[in-house]
Amino acid sequence: MTDRIRVFVVEDEPRVLKQLLRMLGRRPELEVVGSAMAGEQALEQIPGAEPEVLLLDLGLPGIGGIEVTRRARELLPGLEVLIFTVFDDEDKVLEAVSAGASGYLLKGAPTEKIVEGIVEVYGGGSVIQPNLARSLLRHFRRAAGEAEVEQQREPIPSLTPRERDVLELIAKGLSNKEAAGVLGVSRATVRTHLEHIYAKFDVTNRVEAVTEGIRHGLIEV
Repeated sequence: MTDRIRVFVVEDEPRVLKQLLRMLGRRPELEVVGSAMAGEQALEQIPGAEPEVLLLDLGLPGIGGIEVTRRARELLPGLEVLIFTVFDDEDKVLEAVSAGASGYLLKGAPTEKIVEGIVEVYGGGSVIQPNLARSLLRHFRRAAGEAEVEQQREPIPSLTPRERDVLELIAKGLSNKEAAGVLGVSRATVRTHLEHIYAKFDVTNRVEAVTEGIRHGLIEV
């Protein structure tokens, strides 16, 4: 395959890193373009490696996974970040998502689940567990309440009915594939709608898009 997804792996445990590199290196749809065992090392290598998806351990020594997420996306704005963590720590995962991550997987997930997650975020989707989706919505509500005054001064962006449908579904934690199934359209169509939504809201990711949708009263949660 010539059109493989370029993946960079950051993991501080040598045994786990070796296993990941071996598993991912066997997949024909993926190309492992680099790896690192620390945040500082990763940030040095990422610009040259030019990955499309960063599989990132959250609990790194030194520069942690949340800060690596933020800085890596500044270095490569089109980079998708998939958090890989031992603990189902909602607060830390929320911080990472707010910093630009597209979702998370728990360590110990089977190879197929990891590959599916990489493909999903590469395609513009997200990998978020239902319990985290509920936490995200609580986060959105708080952000919406804090921005209520600003909303009164701003014009409300105009979304098409289908764009509202897509926004409501991603607010519930659905992936692009799942939203496409609900709406009876392709994943590419869902991604196109998301791009239009991002442009109208002047945002760059799902967290910001849903926050804007809620504070403008365009969707209910």
